[in-house]
Amino acid sequence: MGARANRAPGPRFLTPLGFIAAVRENPLEVLANWWKQYGDFVEIRFGPWSSFLVVHPADVRHILHENHKNYWKGLLLEKLKRIAGEGLVFSDGDLWRQQRRLAQPAFHRDRIAALAGMMTDATEATLEAWTTRSAEVINVSAEASKLTLQIVGRALFGTTLGEDEQRFSTAVTGGLVYANHLINRFMPLPIWVPTRANRAARVAIATMDEIVHKIIDRRRRAGDGAAANGDLLGMLIEARDEETSATMNDRQLRDEVITFLVAGHETTAVTLSWTWHLLSGDAQVEARLFAEVDEVLGGRTPVLGDLDNLVYTKKVVQEAMRLYPPAWALSRQAYETDELREHRVVPNAVVTISPYLTHRHPEYWPDPERFNPERFSPKASAGRPEYAYFPFGGGPRRCIGNQFAMMEAALILAMTAQRFRLVAAPGHPVEKDPILTLRPKPGVFMHLQRRTGNGAAHTAPSA
Repeated sequence: MGARANRAPGPRFLTPLGFIAAVRENPLEVLANWWKQYGDFVEIRFGPWSSFLVVHPADVRHILHENHKNYWKGLLLEKLKRIAGEGLVFSDGDLWRQQRRLAQPAFHRDRIAALAGMMTDATEATLEAWTTRSAEVINVSAEASKLTLQIVGRALFGTTLGEDEQRFSTAVTGGLVYANHLINRFMPLPIWVPTRANRAARVAIATMDEIVHKIIDRRRRAGDGAAANGDLLGMLIEARDEETSATMNDRQLRDEVITFLVAGHETTAVTLSWTWHLLSGDAQVEARLFAEVDEVLGGRTPVLGDLDNLVYTKKVVQEAMRLYPPAWALSRQAYETDELREHRVVPNAVVTISPYLTHRHPEYWPDPERFNPERFSPKASAGRPEYAYFPFGGGPRRCIGNQFAMMEAALILAMTAQRFRLVAAPGHPVEKDPILTLRPKPGVFMHLQRRTGNGAAHTAPSA
């Protein structure tokens, strides 16, 4: 450890409760203000303790990649195990490594590629239903959530949730609200204490448990696993520990299924919601997107091979995720003392990393608030460090489903752009809601206008 290590600038609070009170209402805005005031490395002091906000890509790389073994998910995310248990997102150490090995084959590039047709079939059904709703104001956030939940259910577990889709989606929202409640409490009360938040959480968790156990029980009774279905659930049911040959029990399966169902649809739904919101405010980007999908697809349903030619479409998705990364903040906790920028990170200190802030670093993103997909052209990207952009996290714990999510978002966006122009509905302002994911609040409400030209629609959009 270098002798020059010293304290970093940052705010001070008398107790952890003061810190929690400061960030509770709008943590994203508070962190952004501290970054602007104190710089890329902020030390937040409360009593004898410190936590840190790290923004510069080089420091993000150090924590997530170069020295990742010194940082674990931390006590903040331990709280969230009340909801999702020991699923892949929340586990650590040997358990995480074992789970990652078991799940990885389901996310092999070839296996993901084979899912493209299923994604376009589900999207086609949704868009067909939209053609009868042109007179309505539609909450496209809710529509995206419903569609992506159908897709992840079919892709990872060989089934849709059917009549349980809306109940599960509502329960997920309840779970995210409760997650935010837990993070914003220094010592949250046990879930059995009948507070208002705990009662709502128990209902949400019970609903998710009921639906997930129904999926698991149905597969077990069917007696078919990975060999017959080739999906994640089949692989997890058949997986055996290398040393003990033990299989996963129902609790372990429950934790993994909930983790993948929630993470697998929530992040893509949030991305699509913000993408449509951004497009509705930029006619030039929207027109270029329309031109590309019309030229490449000519009105037909896209196939996997089309993604190589839907270059601008993918840039639009990437830029939306730059401005509004679904996982807007990550936390890690240090095992041992570390040194960053001549500042000491002490053992057990919590380090917050925010893609939302790093994606706006002016050193790498000129005019950072502007929606500009061309930032992701080869020329503009040349020389930009890897961790200036990390919507899926980084290092060994980079999101296992990143290829799945990007393919899904690009296909859905392209097919939607073929048929519809989505226009923001007056009187429905959109705000950032930084709970566990960065949702648009209260949703993105839009009018659907059918398109002309090479798209699949036939009526002219209004100006």
